[in-house]
Amino acid sequence: MPDRVLHATSTAESGSFCTARCTCGWRGPARRARSQARTDAERHLADAEAGPETDGEAGRPLE
Repeated sequence: MPDRVLHATSTAESGSFCTARCTCGWRGPARRARSQARTDAERHLADAEAGPETDGEAGRPLE
């Protein structure tokens, strides 16, 4: 599908914290553990691959 956004994640450190980031603009929360930031990135990629979820009633994305 040509209108899909490519997702490539990385982590960035700032002081004692590590944050996962994606080329789509998504940013995870600041984490003290690099492993948790990497897990955040993996979950983001899985969510992006699965596509948007809807609540079923109004067809709106879940928040």
